[in-house]
Amino acid sequence: MASSTSASDLEVIEAAESHERAVKRMSWIGHRRVLDVSDRAAHIKAGYRSLHAFMAARLRITNPTRRRRHMEAVAQMYSMQGELLPPACPETAAALAEGAIGPDHVEQILKTLRHIPSSVTAEDRSAAETLLAQHARDFDPATVARLGAQVIAHLDPDGRLTDDHDRARRRGLTLGKQDSQSMSALSGALDPITRAMFDTLLDAWAAPGMNNPDDESSPCGGKIDADPKGLKEAAQRDTRSQAKRNHDALTALLKAALDGGVLGKSHRGLPPHLIVKITESELRERAGLGETAGGAHLPIKDVIELAAEAHHHLAVFADHTSEILYLGEAQRLANRSQRFALFARDGAGCTCPECTQPFTRLEIHHAERDWADGGWTDVSDLAGACPKHNRMVGPEVGQWTTHIIREGPDTGRPAWTLNSDATGPPNLPRVNRIHHVGEALDRLLRGVPPSPTVDARRDDMSREERRRVQNAVSMGWVVRAVRWEDLGLAG
Repeated sequence: MASSTSASDLEVIEAAESHERAVKRMSWIGHRRVLDVSDRAAHIKAGYRSLHAFMAARLRITNPTRRRRHMEAVAQMYSMQGELLPPACPETAAALAEGAIGPDHVEQILKTLRHIPSSVTAEDRSAAETLLAQHARDFDPATVARLGAQVIAHLDPDGRLTDDHDRARRRGLTLGKQDSQSMSALSGALDPITRAMFDTLLDAWAAPGMNNPDDESSPCGGKIDADPKGLKEAAQRDTRSQAKRNHDALTALLKAALDGGVLGKSHRGLPPHLIVKITESELRERAGLGETAGGAHLPIKDVIELAAEAHHHLAVFADHTSEILYLGEAQRLANRSQRFALFARDGAGCTCPECTQPFTRLEIHHAERDWADGGWTDVSDLAGACPKHNRMVGPEVGQWTTHIIREGPDTGRPAWTLNSDATGPPNLPRVNRIHHVGEALDRLLRGVPPSPTVDARRDDMSREERRRVQNAVSMGWVVRAVRWEDLGLAG
């Protein structure tokens, strides 16, 4: 990289401007490169069943879904007849190709176009795209978003063009990722009926004085069942804002649903209750985070408060590894105890690398050998997998091969290997580390080396030996492997 020390101020400004313009142009060129991979189906040969998976895992693209939207809008796509078509948003594509706008500008333009009512004519929609692209050349993305709102207001000034189809298209509710304080942002768009019902709920459950966690005398539930005198006194003590009362009302409603049996008796083999995993040292030292089966994190203070009313389950592991010291029943489907143990061993999610699906949405996968092929439903041979990845296990290219690690710090955990077409270097087996961040940080703080590359060796214990061990454990015997060296009979 050339030094700019000897350059004048004007030259430094021009160099910075030229660099940023080149970066923006490269983002447009990058769309074509990804489409080249798609057009040749090269990602399938590399073992990836979808372009989305290839973009996320191989290209390390942060938001593949957003990138796909941008490509479909500003890149030239081929028709079914092989004809190269013009971009869907030609003015936006031209501005990006010149480096006059960046990906954030494109995102705001597309967001505005998505919110334009479906009954608006194609000519008006095209004019809106042209105007937004022109403004994007002069303004930052936030300003483009505000201009987009004005464009929609001019296209549909009285809201008459918006119909039920548009409302259905826009409806949604998104629970954001937890931040550094374990807080989560809730965002979305409610249709009119849902909004009306939510207003009714807040009127009853978020009234002043109701469901106040900071007031032991605060009535719980809806105000219609509360003692009028007690509610009036609680309201006088209530200093919460409306937003905080809304939050506490939702908390009370969810607790009532969980405790009242509304969710049924079982969901994917687990009780539909709050299930929390925490280590003994974290509980003893009152420091750390509990991990729920839904993938959320709870501060230790909240875990202790929940534990006072909980039904406890125990998971036992070997020292310094994740190997479970419990063998399950000889049946095809995992029982509830095994599911608890797998949650404790593998964390709150799918064990396939980089998958973030929470444990509450998982199926139980025979990780060593499929049941139909003589596999065992012992907990030490099982792993949690989301429905998508559970069905992607197999011998074909693009499928996964799984096994249980038998040696090292990851002993007992499942490893996944993506099958390629063998024309290139084989993919290495991998462990999903997403759900073990706390463990990795603890190892780092204690100066323990990171887990080595997983081994690919298979368990050579015969079915009869495994069954004898299982029977011995169920009868209360302590089972320990004894080598010839231990008996002094080596050689």
